[in-house]
Amino acid sequence: MSKRIPESELVINPDGSIYHLNLKPEHLASTVIAVGDPERVSKVSRYFDEIEYSVSKREFVTHTGYYKGKRLTVMSTGMGTDNIEIFMTELDALVNIDLRTRIPKENHTTLNIIRVGTSGSMRKEIPSGTMLASEYGIGLDTLMAFYNTEYSHLEQKVGRKIQEDLELSFTPYCVKGSKKLLALLGEGLLIGNTVTCPGFFGPQGREVRIKPAIPDIIEKLGNMDLDGFKLTNFEMETSGYYAMGRLLGHEVLSLNAIIANRITQEFTKDAYGIVDKLIQHTLKKLADN
Repeated sequence: MSKRIPESELVINPDGSIYHLNLKPEHLASTVIAVGDPERVSKVSRYFDEIEYSVSKREFVTHTGYYKGKRLTVMSTGMGTDNIEIFMTELDALVNIDLRTRIPKENHTTLNIIRVGTSGSMRKEIPSGTMLASEYGIGLDTLMAFYNTEYSHLEQKVGRKIQEDLELSFTPYCVKGSKKLLALLGEGLLIGNTVTCPGFFGPQGREVRIKPAIPDIIEKLGNMDLDGFKLTNFEMETSGYYAMGRLLGHEVLSLNAIIANRITQEFTKDAYGIVDKLIQHTLKKLADN
């Protein structure tokens, strides 16, 4: 029998909801659309036929309801893989731990988790306005230094290649996303490999008042070619989703609205429009399957 998880390790609110997300198991659908910006939650749920439950705590805003008969949850996470680690761990606890007894359940429940977010292109041939599905997520953050997981031979090679090219003191991690969700949601989208940066300014080569240590990081990453494996875009969460999804046993896919191209230095004139197009694409594909 599994051991009981102590109060200090998994915090549960007095009303029985999980600590950060402020949710109970019955509030969560088996398919979750995750967005970074709390204000984007309502931009997704406005297409729902019905919203049955809504709650907010900190940066985590949740709406659960129905879209064309399919029960969905849309949640905001805030930015960065540190938030994603909290988000994924607590989502998993809602379905795979009995919150009353604090004992993991014998039968594992797998969630479908789809990130719908914005991203920047690191290749000239991928313009702003593109919609892209991430086959792999590559983490320049150190989240996975605190967990143990297994990587494929290709994933290990990608991590070592980036470490070498950027002359980093640590090895980035590379994790493949859900093959099932990619087949379901990737039709009509560009398929790419997404780099997750641990910040918006220096880690993405932007200089405001502090000169980045790797000012040409985007160009270096965009020029990488490892036997045909190329990096396409960058943002701040995908690798965390994929790594935690692998560890916890959930199907996870990141969908990206490309709103800027750092090589051509263009920024889309209608960022909301391309994000809304990606939202509608996601909802339609989920409802049709």
